[in-house]
Amino acid sequence: MSIRTVVDSGGRVDPQAGATFDEFVAARSRALLRTAYLLTHDHALAEDLLQTALTKAWFAWRRIDGSPEPYVRRILVNTYASWWRRKWNGEHPTDELPEPASDETRTEPTDLWQAMARLPRRQRAVVVLRYFEDLTGAQTAELLGCSVGTVKSQCSKALAKLRIDPALAEAQGDPR
Repeated sequence: MSIRTVVDSGGRVDPQAGATFDEFVAARSRALLRTAYLLTHDHALAEDLLQTALTKAWFAWRRIDGSPEPYVRRILVNTYASWWRRKWNGEHPTDELPEPASDETRTEPTDLWQAMARLPRRQRAVVVLRYFEDLTGAQTAELLGCSVGTVKSQCSKALAKLRIDPALAEAQGDPR
């Protein structure tokens, strides 16, 4: 049974089909994990985020109308947004600093990753969905639960910040 067989002629998912969720996970996990990684910039956090989103989707699977992927992507983005709203971020203060990694083993993130990390979370989500996931403005707005105008303004603000970001200016040879 393929994912196509669980969608009826009206484009709705048949919740009675036995392995539809498993098939969806097998077919779309890789793309969803990429989105999660682009949002978090951390492989372990991305896996946790995807697992949490898929768990939430599993509980709501019978209520999903239409294609399940936009629904799961929305869960992914909303879960990501709720994680950064929490006050505790998993760090514990300590009196002793860890030893710095040697220069040979240290890998610096690319300039774009540094610049993206400095964007506000909502703007980063818009940039990831629009340019890395290649979604339209309407699809991005639907996933984020906002208007297309909000997506456009957030995207414009994010790109303006990226244009003047020092990490990207130095990479281009601009001595700002």
